[in-house]
Order: sequence, then C-alpha cells, then structure tokens
Amino acid sequence: MISCPTIRKDVIRRHYDVSTLLYRLLWGPHIHHGYWEGNESPQVAQIQLSERLVEAAGIEAGDKVVDIGCGMGGSSRLLASRYGCDVTGVTLSAFQRRWASMASMRYGLGQQTRFVRADAESIDFPAENFDAVWSIECTEHLFDKPAFVRRAAQWLKPGGAMAICAWLAGPNLDAGQRQQVFDVCEGFFCPSLATSDEYVGWFRDAGLEVEFVADWTKQVDRTWEICRDRVHRFAIHRVAHWVDRGQIIFLDRFQTILDAYRSGAMEYGCFVARKR
Repeated sequence: MISCPTIRKDVIRRHYDVSTLLYRLLWGPHIHHGYWEGNESPQVAQIQLSERLVEAAGIEAGDKVVDIGCGMGGSSRLLASRYGCDVTGVTLSAFQRRWASMASMRYGLGQQTRFVRADAESIDFPAENFDAVWSIECTEHLFDKPAFVRRAAQWLKPGGAMAICAWLAGPNLDAGQRQQVFDVCEGFFCPSLATSDEYVGWFRDAGLEVEFVADWTKQVDRTWEICRDRVHRFAIHRVAHWVDRGQIIFLDRFQTILDAYRSGAMEYGCFVARKR
C-alpha cells in the first residue's frame, strides 16, 4: 500500500461538494471510468463498466443493494431502473446527496432509491441487510480499508456479494513508479492506494469467498485521455478558478494518472467476493 498522509477527510468532502459540477461538465452523470471494448462513446463506456460489474456480481431483479460512494447517483439509478434493484446510496457530500435524490425523483425512481449523506467508514446498517454491497471508485478515499471491508461484510445476507471497482497500486514498483502513485493520491485526495493482493486478503480476512478478480486497466485508461483533452478544450481551469482554486491540483493530475496506468504503477481492479 502507498499512502499520502497529508490527505484529510474534510478536504475529500469539500472536493466533492465543490467539484461535482466539474465532474458533470467533464464526464457526465457517472463519476467513474468508462469501460471500452471498441470505439464506444464515453457515455456508453460508463454504462458498460456498471454492466460488467453487475454481471460479475450476479445481481438480480429485486436485490437490495447499498451503493457506497454513490456520487450523483448514476449507478444507483441504473441498478434501480434497468435491473429492478432497491438501492440505498451513500455519499460523503451533501451536494451530491441532493443531486442524486432530485435526479431519482425526476426519473420516477423515488420509491426504489434513497440517498444519505454519511461517512462510509462510520455508517452502520443492520446485519444481513443487503444482497450486494456495491462500490465503484470509492474505497480509494477510505482511511482504513480493511476495517470497512470487515464491517460491510456483516451487512451482507448469506449468498450476498461485495462488488468493488478500485484504483490500485501495481505490484513490485520501483521508486519512480511509487512517486507516480503518490502523486495520484495527492492530486485525487486518496489517503492510500492498495494492491490487488491486499484487497483479496481483506476479503478473505472478512470471511468472504473471492469469486472474481480482474485487471481492467487497458479497458478504462482511455477515460483520462478524454478528460485531459476536455479540460483544455473547454477551459475547465478557468471554471475551477471561479469555483474553487483548490481543485486545480486535481485537474493538473489527469496526465499523471494516465501515465501511472500506462507505466504499470497503477492498475484498475474489479473484485467480487461472496458471503457463504
């Protein structure tokens, strides 16, 4: 695991409170990578990533899902509308909670979805309450990842799945690669990035059976080419200066994360672990 000890939770919360509009301008309603199989549009690629995770986790109609790090609620709405799930979304950002709730009401999904502003590291749910714990690109922001996995495993019903997509540190990094990962952590407000093997170990320590582990780096890294180019094309730096100058480091690290993926310093992992 590579850590960035200067990251604070209040900074992460502020980042998402003030930068959600930047995400929406740059990327769309889903605050996560796209998954490319060919020359799909970014909009299609974003949906495909969620679809691949649904397939890997075996999520079915009527499943009760908690979406940890739900952002603007894009994946929650997809799970509800396309797959017939009942979804509880959790976000650290008050702005995102309001956005997600309003969007769900707009699309007639108010009965199938609900959103709460809470810290994923302290929120609690009853034991054996969900068929799936779903999290796309949120665990990067957690300070005690193993503790979260242990707690979330308790929320699962027997047979339920923990389905996580996560930014990862690559294995066996040299000094230059470690610096690349650190720079990503600093720029994207991640307290740490762990390896694939560390995630697998945490799932097993929590009593879960690991069913699926995949490296999707080559399918997703195009995300950062597109975001980098859009930052320049649409002069997003000017918007960021107007909204919050503290977000400039975030915009300036888009090339850094792309380089980290392509050097092997970082990977993009998908995991499914099941409670037996």
